[in-house]
Amino acid sequence: MTMAFGTEKRISDICLLVEDIERTVRFYVDKLGFRLRRRAEGFADFHGAGVTLAAWELGHINQHTGVSNLRSPKGAHKACVAVRLDDPAEIDRLHAELSAKGVTFYGEPANYVWNARCAYFTDPDDTLWELYAWLEGGPGDYHDEQP
Repeated sequence: MTMAFGTEKRISDICLLVEDIERTVRFYVDKLGFRLRRRAEGFADFHGAGVTLAAWELGHINQHTGVSNLRSPKGAHKACVAVRLDDPAEIDRLHAELSAKGVTFYGEPANYVWNARCAYFTDPDDTLWELYAWLEGGPGDYHDEQP
């Protein structure tokens, strides 16, 4: 039996395609507290817990790989980076801490129908971020089938 790519290969990095690498580095270091790991022309990646977060300028990736450098309209989200926290109270604590650093949220933390407390913000390139923690009872039954 052949395993599917999605179940046998671990996601190791998430690379955000950005318009201005300097602005992106400042946001992730100064506001979110990531530590810069590597910096090259048009590229940066950061130390974090778990998956590596990287940023690559659209013009630079286009120049070197031929990938499109077409920009999305302001406010158009293409991905959501989700950060799972252990306790719903952490959502409120981080919301206050990041707001004090100038991170603009879409609203106050709230409990949602999918049984999680969440808060949402965007980076300077409109990448959507979700902070979430499961409420009592966890995520519920999503019928997770094992091969």
